[in-house]
Amino acid sequence: MVHLTIALEEEVLEKARQKAREQGTSIDELLRSYLASYTADQQQKQSEVVRALLDLSSKARSGSSGRKWTREELYDR
Repeated sequence: MVHLTIALEEEVLEKARQKAREQGTSIDELLRSYLASYTADQQQKQSEVVRALLDLSSKARSGSSGRKWTREELYDR
């Protein structure tokens, strides 16, 4: 396990400690839970975006119809 040091306002820390006590947990557990949730959300969002793009790609009616372009055609200005 890695130890983390953060800087925050003393008032914020005291309010967080009080709220954690009321919920029967600790600041450490709240931060671990939050960071685990935060990273899972990011990975899930990325997966959803990839799935959506692949779905759109498979439904798209565009395509090359087998045509192969030359480099000159692609970069013709």
